[in-house]
This record gives sequence, structure tokens and C-alpha cells, in this order.
Amino acid sequence: MRETHTSTLFFVGDRVYKLKKPVDLKFLDYTTVEARRTACEREVALNRRFAPDVYLGAGEIRVPHATPEPLVVMRRMPAERRLSQLVREGAAVDDAVRDVARLLATCHADAPRSQDVDAQGTRDALSARWEASFAQVRALTDKGPVPEGVEEIEWLVRRYLAGREQLFALRIDQGRIVDGHGDLLADDIFCLDDGPRVLDCLEFDDHLRYVDGLDDVAFLAMDLEQLDATETAAFFLARYSEYSGDSAPPSLRHHYVAYRAFVRAKVSLIQAHQGAPGADVAARQLITTTLRHLRTAAVGLTLVGGLPGSGKSTLSGALADRLGVTLLSSDRLRKELAGIPVDQPAAAPYGEGLYTAEWTAKTYSTLLERACALLSRGESVVLDATWSHEEQREAARRTAERTSADLVALHCQVPGAVSASRLATRGRGASDAGLDVATAMAQDEPPWTGAITVDSSGPLEASVAQALGAVHRSASGRAPVFRRPYMEPD
Repeated sequence: MRETHTSTLFFVGDRVYKLKKPVDLKFLDYTTVEARRTACEREVALNRRFAPDVYLGAGEIRVPHATPEPLVVMRRMPAERRLSQLVREGAAVDDAVRDVARLLATCHADAPRSQDVDAQGTRDALSARWEASFAQVRALTDKGPVPEGVEEIEWLVRRYLAGREQLFALRIDQGRIVDGHGDLLADDIFCLDDGPRVLDCLEFDDHLRYVDGLDDVAFLAMDLEQLDATETAAFFLARYSEYSGDSAPPSLRHHYVAYRAFVRAKVSLIQAHQGAPGADVAARQLITTTLRHLRTAAVGLTLVGGLPGSGKSTLSGALADRLGVTLLSSDRLRKELAGIPVDQPAAAPYGEGLYTAEWTAKTYSTLLERACALLSRGESVVLDATWSHEEQREAARRTAERTSADLVALHCQVPGAVSASRLATRGRGASDAGLDVATAMAQDEPPWTGAITVDSSGPLEASVAQALGAVHRSASGRAPVFRRPYMEPD
């Protein structure tokens, strides 16, 4: 026999019989037989979506001269095949985790959708859930200081959500909000030879199951991290994205993992407040996990500027690759707007041809429009351009402010001889600037107040390390980047 706060389970041979306790916990009320019967029937119906051969049906215990007591009848799962147990033992679980990801993607694809479901996927609905958790945590402190890290969590959450309304609207338009599982724990997943069985979905409140599919699976990713299986968690999310065809920005994946970690941290804080041993340690660990993912989820706009020959384009590409973010180049965009191939020469004297003030203004305006659209959808961006005029820099600052993005400006600088040598030996590409153009631009370029100077005259890795240090001013306390899996085009 085992007990939870809502149920009593009896393990008899190859069966499990689960009775609901006659309790009123405010968020659920099982004090009547009919309420317990409804809960049992709902549990069977909802869980059969994930494990149809485990949930055998709703039954009842009959005792003479007493009202029959409803229960759930289940097929007993082998405890040694729990995913949590396999992870703790250090077993190879990639194949099993891949199968779980495929099962969940399939269940989400078939899950019911409706306006009521979609309503729980809005930015404001998620914000309300976060704020409710913040209020509950603050109420536990009895007017004392909140646990270390909570104030930063509140700030990071509000900043991320403030600029991302378009992202959440897009998720709804894409049909990503589903009637999911709601409580994915490694303890409730059994990895059998013929595939995984996922048990014990959340049945007492439908609205808590109405979530973004990515939010649903982030629960398990967070749980795997708490089992010190961080790489397995990232692998699981990548496989889910692959099987579901979900190209969500990495920032959203980190945000949802952080959300799930903080909900569990809140529960641990409540348990610590009640005197549960070890709960305070668990809460601190979960708050740390929340912070790691929120810091990594922060949306950033990074400007990489400098004169022709400074190495800004090379650094921009390497930096975007290391960060796993989108790269936009003014040189490539300028030619796109002109309708010519990116490697077709279009050289002209300084300020003429495709490089007049009008063409340049159009290029920078379009560059920032595209950056704004990406930032609003949770995509961090590196912008490769010279940024040689103050009005261009100011426009970038306004774009970052409008999208609640972290702005970092990097100014590549090299000795004149290095720049001249690079320009003299550069092959065909997006940029047409030669030494004469670079010299003219240098005479007009004003000081770049607020930019971080990057010495890009040496090895590329040295410049990248300096740039990364500027973008991530605190190298510690960040989660590994969740990279999108490679997907073949349709």
C-alpha cells in the first residue's frame, strides 16, 4: 500500500487499485462518493490517451451494508523500469527518451483544441500564473525577505513577457496550445520493451492541463535536470521539437523550463514552511535552476559594428553561431533590396550607387524592422553593419527598448595596416567597400559612446571570447543553449 495526499494505492499481483481519499484540499473536493466516482472515471479517460493498456477501467469495492467505493483499476508497471530509476542508475536512456518524445508529440497532435484551451496559452494567461506563484512565495515570507534570487526571477519574467505578446499569439495561431498531460514526472514514466507508458496526468483541473505543448514537455525536462541529467533533458526537448515539427525559439523552451522549476520551488517552499526535512535545500536548488534558464532565455539584440576590414562580419557570424541566434547582415540585405545576387559586385565611390544616404537609410530601416519582428517572437539577433552614424545607433536602441531586449553594442577595431591588408586580399562577397571607402568612412565616424571595443586584429577565437564576455557579462549561472534540431525542408 502507498499513499499520496489525494489517493491510496493497493498493489496486488499484477494490478493496482487506486482509491480517492475523501478530502477537501480547496483545489479539489473528494468528500462525496459521487465526486470520487467522477474523479476515477475522469482519471481513466484522460490517462488512456497516454497509456491505454494500463488504465483498465473504473471499478468499485463493495462491502455489505455500505455504499460501494469507486476506484481506478490499473495494470501494474515494473518499478525497475521507471525512467527516474534508470536515470539514477546511470543506464543508457536516449532510446527510451526518444520514444517518450515521440509519444508525447503524437498525443499532442491528437489532443483536443478549442477557444477555452487557447485562452490558457496567451501571454497574459502565463503572466497571471507566474504572478500567482510570486504572490504565494511572498506570502510565505511573513513580511521578511524573499528567498535569494526571487526578485531577479520576477524581473526577468516580466521583462521577457513584456516584449513577447506576438510570440504567444503566434503559438496559438499555430495550434500549439493543447489539452496535455500537465504533470510529466520521470517517476510516472515506465520504459518498457514495447514502448513507454506515461501515467498520472493531471485530472482535477482542466485548465491546468491546457498548456502549450512545449510547456507540457518542459515539465519533464526540468525533472530530468533535477536528476542531474541535463544533457538528457536537452536531448529530450530536441527530439520533441523534431517529432512535433515545432521550431519554437530556444528562449521559449528555456522560459517554460524555468516556469516549471519555479512552480516546484514554490511547492518546496510551502513544504519547508511546514517543517518538511530537506525542502528548503530543494527549494534553493530549484530557484537556481529557474534563474539559469531565465538568464539564458533573455532576448538580446547585439550590434557588431566597425569599418570595412575590421573583421566585424567574420566576428558576427562566429558569435551568432556560438550563441545559437539569428544573424542579419546589412551588406546582404542591401543587395537583396536592390534585387541583385549577394556576391555580385556593386562597388561605387563613397556615398554613391547603392551606398547613397537614401539607400543606406532604407537598408538600416529594413534591418531593424526584421530584427524587431524576430525579437518580438523570442529570437535573439546579431546585426552585422558598420553602425557608423549616431541616428542608426539610436534607432537600434529604440528597437531594443520596444521589444524589451538586452542591447549590447560591439565596436570592432584594428590597426590601419591590418584593415588595409584584409581589404586588399578579400575575395568576392557581400561587401563592396575598398580601402578608399574605408578611409572616407573613418573620417566621418563619430565616437561610439556605450559600445564595447573589441580588438579583432588577432585570432578569431580571441575576438569571439571577448564578444561573448560582453554579451554574457555574468558567465556563471546560465543554462546550455537549447539548439533547434536540424529538420529537412518539406
